[in-house]
Amino acid sequence: MAEATIGVIGGSGLYEIEGLTDIEEHDISTPFGKPSDPIVVGTLEGKRVAFLPRHGRGHRILPGEVNVRANIYALKSMGVERIIAVNACGSMIEEIAPSDIVIPDQIIDRTKGRASTFFGNGLAVHVSFAEPFCPQLSTVLYEAAKKTGAKVHMGGTYVCIEGPRFSTKAESKMHRSWGVDIIGMTAMPEAVLAREAEICYASLALSTDYDVWHETEATVTADMVVQTVLKNVETAKKTIKEAVPLVPTDRACGCESALSVAIQTARDRIPGRVKRELAPLLGKYLEYR
Repeated sequence: MAEATIGVIGGSGLYEIEGLTDIEEHDISTPFGKPSDPIVVGTLEGKRVAFLPRHGRGHRILPGEVNVRANIYALKSMGVERIIAVNACGSMIEEIAPSDIVIPDQIIDRTKGRASTFFGNGLAVHVSFAEPFCPQLSTVLYEAAKKTGAKVHMGGTYVCIEGPRFSTKAESKMHRSWGVDIIGMTAMPEAVLAREAEICYASLALSTDYDVWHETEATVTADMVVQTVLKNVETAKKTIKEAVPLVPTDRACGCESALSVAIQTARDRIPGRVKRELAPLLGKYLEYR
């Protein structure tokens, strides 16, 4: 299987990357099922990039239906070391206007019922998640976004809700009282599963609206969001093209060793089936015979 060290997970409206050459399409199966769509691997700015549309081409999959474990596992098995995640989001503060870009550095998880770990079934693992987004890759995205001329905000807290509905006014006001900056439905459990897979993960969050807290703005509707998403997609494509050549060869962030002190189960007590299924994640820490 062709390898790519950089992965891109496309959000709402972003179903392909322009400029890819030497394209190959991979229909992958994982122990967790099928990814959202076949993974497209191609060359962009001299580097091999794997692209996966989170919601599937044609936007068929709701946020809570995304098989995130299969998506991250498949990218890991292809050699991906860094994931650029494109996330549509609502703004929770005046300073972040629709069509602005945010590179968040913190997250609050308010999702419900989503499979949020690769582990269990006889294997206990607890990863550190104090810094949920890779600082090194986040810096790359910030510099790339500035090159496009877009207004970009470095840092911020992303609250991830279950969806698929938008917030009530009471919920929106509650989230604002927590000091969050943006709201979305897709960064979790992607971020934590990427950490469990020892993949650097950073979000290119594109603001679509002011949620429903803003008293002088019209109440957010799906049509309003879609129109802004279409504008944001072009910004995302330009940012990705600028970001790829800026990605350094060395990983100086610690993401690549997230499991080094996280595996709690005695090695000789880990079930063989679990070891085999999770070999792409655990291979460097366990003996296989």
